[in-house]
Amino acid sequence: MNAERNRKIIYWLLPLAGILFCLWYVKNATCDVVYSDYIRLVNSYLPDVWNPEKFFVPDVLTRIPVNYLCRIVNVEFFGFTITLERVLGVVSLGLAGWVFAAYCSGRKVGCLWFALLMAVMFSLNKWEMITNGSGWSHFFAFACFYYHELVLDRVWAGEEKKGDRVKLLVLPWLIILGTAGPYCAVYAATLLLSYGFCMVMDRLGKNEGRTYGSWDMRYLACMACTLVPLLLYMLSNSMAVEEHAGATGRSLGTILAENPTFPIRFLLKSFAGVLVGGEELQRFMESGLLSNRMCYVLGLFVVCGYLLALWLNFRFRLYERTIMPLMLLAGGGMNHVIIFISRYIFEKESYALSSRYALQFQVGILGIVLTFALVWQMKGRTSRGYRWVMALFCLAILMGNGYTTYREIQKAPSREESFERKAHLALEVPGMSREELQDRGGELEREFEYYKGLDKIQNAFRILEENRLNVFRE
Repeated sequence: MNAERNRKIIYWLLPLAGILFCLWYVKNATCDVVYSDYIRLVNSYLPDVWNPEKFFVPDVLTRIPVNYLCRIVNVEFFGFTITLERVLGVVSLGLAGWVFAAYCSGRKVGCLWFALLMAVMFSLNKWEMITNGSGWSHFFAFACFYYHELVLDRVWAGEEKKGDRVKLLVLPWLIILGTAGPYCAVYAATLLLSYGFCMVMDRLGKNEGRTYGSWDMRYLACMACTLVPLLLYMLSNSMAVEEHAGATGRSLGTILAENPTFPIRFLLKSFAGVLVGGEELQRFMESGLLSNRMCYVLGLFVVCGYLLALWLNFRFRLYERTIMPLMLLAGGGMNHVIIFISRYIFEKESYALSSRYALQFQVGILGIVLTFALVWQMKGRTSRGYRWVMALFCLAILMGNGYTTYREIQKAPSREESFERKAHLALEVPGMSREELQDRGGELEREFEYYKGLDKIQNAFRILEENRLNVFRE
């Protein structure tokens, strides 16, 4: 009894420790200054954050509505501090950790396995998302995705709690239309595949005693409540005007005709980037320590982990007890594909190694580790060979993510120095003449990571200065 209580305590303490660790990293690697996508946000919404005309736009659903509420609170009570949104992102990452704590507690997953899940969850391979506060809602969205999958898993396993079936109908509306943004595509596709899978398994007699007709209707209702908000999002997205600085403008067909292996190489690098941080892999390749071919091998190693996890789910019929690992594997795989679809226009393999995609790519790794943890419990049914392979893969993931996190901790002071330079430069921008702006254009674009107009950079900081927000707060 005491062992069970201690295990539950560990389940809930580890995500808290992860939150504290990431907050420590934010404190030591950043300072409070507007840059990058915030330039656009300031020009679009500040200072009149209450203006309904800025909210009720044709593509409102692509703007992630929950951000409007956060922006109002931030401006009115905190003087538009980026630190608040960074903290919200870290706390949202912790919420995802607690969702896994609830799952692992119910499945009696061992503490070491849960610790490995949390090491992946709070790895600093997501440093770019963590330090750029504008992405806080993405962390929150993934916590919501995991929670929905947890609820569906409980219903499927016959362990549902009061209100779970209502949640399956309501959650997609709130998540897709409120916070998911562009990530809703993979989330919705994962749910639709999962409901279809459950329907087929029920028809095949996976759970005796169910009334198939009534369950078919419930699955169809859940599918409709996923598909309709997705279509509404797509309608809103069709009215959006997107800018892709650096895009070549060539079609995928043209690219494939000239370079047919490009998709494979891009995808293999994206898989490699979840083993070791993309920035570290690029450094290794630039210094000659790692060849492109070896990077592809690392990606293939991760792909083999996916295939093994899929095989184990069906070999040991894990889906009869839980489908959450399968949902994570499906979501992780589709995230790799959708990043390629959205980024092939730049025709650069290196885009697959960007830290900003680690939050999406880690979904599949969590599914792999969770599958291995559940199979490991079947001591009498798994051979020593399976255990050696699972242990090797998990050791590689732990070492790769651990090394990436170690390197990011080392880089924290230099990242903070970079933000401090931005803060000092930001104070000069509003008063620059047109000539000064042009002369220092390259520096401004580089420091503020914004390449869509020097006038927009200056205008953003003038808005902040006039309203005494962000770096201009008293």
